[in-house]
Amino acid sequence: MTTVGLLGTIHNAALREHYNCSLTLYKRIIDEFKPDVICGEVHPQSWQKYINDPQDKGYWGEPASEYWELIFPLCEEHRIIFVPIDWFELDVWNDFDPFKGYGTEERKELEKQDDAWFIKQMETSSYGNIPFNSIEFDQVTRMKYEWLYKMNPKSQNMRWQVRNQIMIQRVKNTIKNHAGKRILCIVGADHNYIFHDELQKEDVHWIYPLK
Repeated sequence: MTTVGLLGTIHNAALREHYNCSLTLYKRIIDEFKPDVICGEVHPQSWQKYINDPQDKGYWGEPASEYWELIFPLCEEHRIIFVPIDWFELDVWNDFDPFKGYGTEERKELEKQDDAWFIKQMETSSYGNIPFNSIEFDQVTRMKYEWLYKMNPKSQNMRWQVRNQIMIQRVKNTIKNHAGKRILCIVGADHNYIFHDELQKEDVHWIYPLK
């Protein structure tokens, strides 16, 4: 049977160190899982740029630093197949700002509330064996995105719901193409709850959290 695992990461290096989820920890987890395939939160165009020129760091900070510093080198060293699964349309992304349409003062207040949600997420770091890979983190994150949907359904549909649907479908396609293999999904931890909701329904050995 195909085995599929999920590792949620923090993209910011300083936050990783502060909350004890360093690249060293991620490496140990990946090594223990022994993936044949990694589905990563990388846009296919960025992956192609990397294939063409490993020094091309993409754009907008995408892919995140853990890919350049850890995941891509691990894939090359251990001959792990890498599948880019992210999706967004760069030319229209800013047109779907979650607080677009609100006045200046309303926007400031909403941004404060957004920051407060982030703090609540970070407060769950002590739960579970891998920071931000826990039921507690996922519960807060789910509530955060439900709140964002209420603030701007159009934005959240495009930036979050459709994006995750496409990312998950790319994982499902990978499962079909690599039956019987060990597949590890590595995405920003905010995506964990949606990936867990959907991929546990597949006919695979599903593992989340990994430890």
